[in-house]
Amino acid sequence: MSKASTTARAKKPARTKRVTKTKATATKASTIRAESKQSQLIAMLKRPDGATIAEVVEALTWQPHTVRGVMSGALKKKLGLKVESEKVDGRGRAYRLGE
Repeated sequence: MSKASTTARAKKPARTKRVTKTKATATKASTIRAESKQSQLIAMLKRPDGATIAEVVEALTWQPHTVRGVMSGALKKKLGLKVESEKVDGRGRAYRLGE
């Protein structure tokens, strides 16, 4: 007989069921920190004349696609804010928060 067949194999422990969190406990409410770049963007968009993509890029040192993504994803979808855009002569397209 071979040595491997006579050696007793260690028994694997039984698998335990994975505990998953419910959706209510897993989801965290979206809140805005006071000095974050997101809060700075919201402050710029709350101004009466709003802000252009170029102004936000300069102020927050973000890329233009990041600014558009944050406005679309974080502000509109996650926070439920209404972002309006308006064509302004000599300035380009300005964005601001609507009511």
